[in-house]
Formats: sequence, structure tokens, C-alpha cells
Amino acid sequence: MNVVLTVAEIVAPVFLLAAVGFTWVKLGYEYRLRFVTQLGMTLAVPCLLFTALMQSEMDPDSLSAVSLAAVAAYGAITLVFWLLVKVMGLDRRTFLAPLIFGNTGNLGFPLALFAFGDLGLEYAVVIFAVMAVYSFTFGVWLVSGGSSLIAVVKEPMVGATILGGIFLWQGWETPRFLTNALSLIGQMAIPLMLITLGVALARLKPARLGLTVWLSILKAAICVAIAWPIGLWMGLEGVAFGVLVLQVGTPVAVTSYMLAEKYGADSDAVAGLVVVSTLLSVGVLPLILAFVI
Repeated sequence: MNVVLTVAEIVAPVFLLAAVGFTWVKLGYEYRLRFVTQLGMTLAVPCLLFTALMQSEMDPDSLSAVSLAAVAAYGAITLVFWLLVKVMGLDRRTFLAPLIFGNTGNLGFPLALFAFGDLGLEYAVVIFAVMAVYSFTFGVWLVSGGSSLIAVVKEPMVGATILGGIFLWQGWETPRFLTNALSLIGQMAIPLMLITLGVALARLKPARLGLTVWLSILKAAICVAIAWPIGLWMGLEGVAFGVLVLQVGTPVAVTSYMLAEKYGADSDAVAGLVVVSTLLSVGVLPLILAFVI
């Protein structure tokens, strides 16, 4: 019973904030999704990434182990889903990126914070940084059909991640007034992303429901099945192991839909994956937490 209550306390704020956004739209209030998403992806999240990496107190060994585990996990997931998409005859531009990349920001950050505290958020930021660099380089290249290298260079999250990593590596820190300002901007990222997730879900309409359900189930099962042994193999324990499995096991990100819309992939199919996998995560994520906390 204690585990159930603990898990409920962790996931409830996440889904309540998403419900705020969902209800906001259903009541007919205005919410400029493109503007808010751009604000989050170009300002709030980069500030959160940079300050979290710069101020991280993780020892170098833990940082290296988590980073390498994330790289190994996403590499293995890419290979598995590449083969799956090919065998099933699915459009690679449309389906591969959403199956690889999870919602490590909107859901992963708050769940890691509520479940494991500040240390959990630090690990989550590291894993998100690996995923963000991969998603906004290889992922953008994949969705765009290999024709958008300039867009990759311009992504603020990639620059913020690299810069934060350099500051962490060198032990540098920005002046206190600037750090406080950047931290304040970054603090709006988590609630903003959760409310925006609810807004996006309220507006999306699932397509090809049968295929979408099966792909969502496969994504959850395969991602957890890969992250779990890789975490053990890399020697991760406690918080680090739990955050790795949790982050890799998150559902399809709303940004996958936005990238599909931007670069001309089948955005309706991706929208279906976002909706169904997120609904599925209501059961999957608490189950993951019950095993790792």
C-alpha cells in the first residue's frame, strides 16, 4: 500500500498539470501552442539544461556512467526500431523518430524530480541532454529526409547542452546575477511543458488506431526491456538506474508531432502515437516507478 501511495503522489501532479492544459482548451480558452512551445524549446528548456549541467554536483564517474548508459540505450533502441519499421513496411520518416525518442522533458523531468528529488532531476537532465542532442541532430535529419543540417545547427537545446557540458567539465560558472536569471527562466520549463502537453493532447486526433495501439505497446515494452539490462550492465544503481529506465520508458513526445508537421511527414499518424502512448503511460509509468523506487 505504501508503494501505491508513493507512486500516486509522484504521478498525480504530473497528470493534474497536464489535465489543466487539457481542460483549458476544452473550455474554449485561447492557448497559442506554437508560441508556447517555441518559448519552451528555445528559452526555458535550454536555460534549464544549461544551469542544471553547470551546477551539477554529480561526481565525474556517475556522470560518465549515466551518459554512456543513455547513449548505449538509445543506440540499441534505434537499431531495434529501425529493423521493426523496415520489417513492417512503415514509412521511416514518419514512424522511426517517434518510436526512438520519448517524452523525457514533459514527463521525464517532473517524474524524476518528484520520485527521486534534486539528484533525480540532475540525472534526468543528463539523459535528456543525450536524447536532445541525438533527437535534434539525427532525429531532425531523419524526419526531414536528410536535408536539414542547417536546422540542426540552429537548435538552441543542442547549443545549451554542449555549453553546459563544457562549463561542467571546466568547473566554470556564470556570474551569480546571470545564474539566478537563467535559473528563474528554467524553472518555468516543467510546468509549462506539462500544461502544453495537455493542450496538445486535447487538440490531437488519433489516426490508424489499431496500428497506433500496437506500436505504442511495442515502444513501451522494448524501451524498458533495453534500458533495464543496459543500466545493470553499466553498473548503475539506485537513483541513476531508476531515472534511466524511467526516462527511456517515457511515451512519444509532442515534439515528434511538431517536427513531423514542420518537415512534411505524416503528422496525423504521429499525433495518434502521441495520444495513445501517453494514455498508455498512465499505467506504464507508475508500474516502472513501483519497481525502481
